[in-house]
Amino acid sequence: MKPGWEAVIGLETHVELNTKSKMFCSCPADIPDEPNTACCPVCLALPGALPVPNEKAIEGIVKIGLALNCEINQSSLFYRKNYFYPDLPKNYQISQYTFPVCEHGSVPVDVGDESVTVGITRVHMEEDTGKSTHVGEGGGRIHDADHTLLDFNRAGVPLVEIVTEPDIRSPEEARAYGAELQRIVLALGVSDAKLETGSMRFDANVSVRRIGDETLGTRSETKNVNSLRSLQRAVAYEIERQIQVLESGGSIHQETRHWNEDSGETTSMRTKEESEDYRYFQDPDLLPLDVSPEWRNAIASTIPELPAVQRARYVASGVDAKTAELLADTAALSSLFEEAVEAGAPGRAVGIWLTGDVVGHVRRDDGDLDAISLTAAHLVELASMVDGGKLSSSAAKEVLLAAVEGEGSPSEIAAARDLIQVSDSGAIEAAVDAVLAENQDAVEKIMAGDAKPIGFLMGQVMREMGGKADPNVVRELLHAKTNP
Repeated sequence: MKPGWEAVIGLETHVELNTKSKMFCSCPADIPDEPNTACCPVCLALPGALPVPNEKAIEGIVKIGLALNCEINQSSLFYRKNYFYPDLPKNYQISQYTFPVCEHGSVPVDVGDESVTVGITRVHMEEDTGKSTHVGEGGGRIHDADHTLLDFNRAGVPLVEIVTEPDIRSPEEARAYGAELQRIVLALGVSDAKLETGSMRFDANVSVRRIGDETLGTRSETKNVNSLRSLQRAVAYEIERQIQVLESGGSIHQETRHWNEDSGETTSMRTKEESEDYRYFQDPDLLPLDVSPEWRNAIASTIPELPAVQRARYVASGVDAKTAELLADTAALSSLFEEAVEAGAPGRAVGIWLTGDVVGHVRRDDGDLDAISLTAAHLVELASMVDGGKLSSSAAKEVLLAAVEGEGSPSEIAAARDLIQVSDSGAIEAAVDAVLAENQDAVEKIMAGDAKPIGFLMGQVMREMGGKADPNVVRELLHAKTNP
């Protein structure tokens, strides 16, 4: 960011819940491939059809609110948000305005070596729109389309909107918040949170101001960003664009913008609407939603361990913060790690093996981490062999990758490949004596106070022993025999 300026960023995140049915009717929420086959009089807004709230969807939003440290309002209201929706048949969206289900929360987010807290303004319940497909040579944009196809299958799918305070100050913080929110939603099991399919998507509100200025600048809203990388890039572009406009004497217009992944730019879509433009009023067909303390507590009892707590537990077992993050983000690795550590394997070694050697090996072969043959018992046995001096660190990596490929247990692989380390002090001492006798000049340098030749002598002994001598025994003997 250009010196002298700061960005003020707030994010709105939409999350489709994975309920079996839609928000206000019994149509399936699992969208079928055939267009307009998951519709009924309620989601098509036919006269006389009345909405009924989905209980599982309410449980889902309460889970999200609790995980984001929000207050859960015992009573909340559904409103009609009015403006022209070409892909929502009733021409209004059932949403919430005042009195949402959840509000006043916070999320701690790690950004590099720092931690920031992002405030949550509100988490409210609404319904998703249908899908418009613009057909023509304009790359899917409505302005260049020959015609538009409407599919109402998605209309009415339960949708949660999570709105932050304007607490984010950089593209990196925006991405880190988005990643942490995705982890939380996945851990709760309320959505598949797939950015690439739109079941989780971001709107980024960005403004800039001179450092020291407490007045907020005019913001733009970049809509429907569908990857963490795109979120970071879109925010970074919008920051630089706004600074350039202001420094050239122009002004920022409050507007909605579109992110173009190919060009790496945002473009104007429409003037940004204010809340009064939506003409909110309470939906007369829906009673106030009551989340009793008993229901809230029952939902709270089902919340699993959250990602931040899981990472902290991994760090306590001996791994660094980055390794803990990699482990927690990959279910196949986290289960292996936890089973191995619980069985007594050292957390630091197991974490490094899994996130470094195993992941690197599987990715090089375009493999699947869920399909590897490595087990927690293998990791425990391998760690025991290293700690017991039976395997060197380099041999352990070779054995580990062979176990990943299903060649057997670590002890079987080490024996078959003749990798068992020699710890017989008698055999090692004979090799040490032979090497010292052949390298008297190195011995004399060590005895004169130069410790550098020790490494050379270590290498010669290991060579003499075919690389299978216990290096700790070799080192001790060399020190004893060159420091009388």
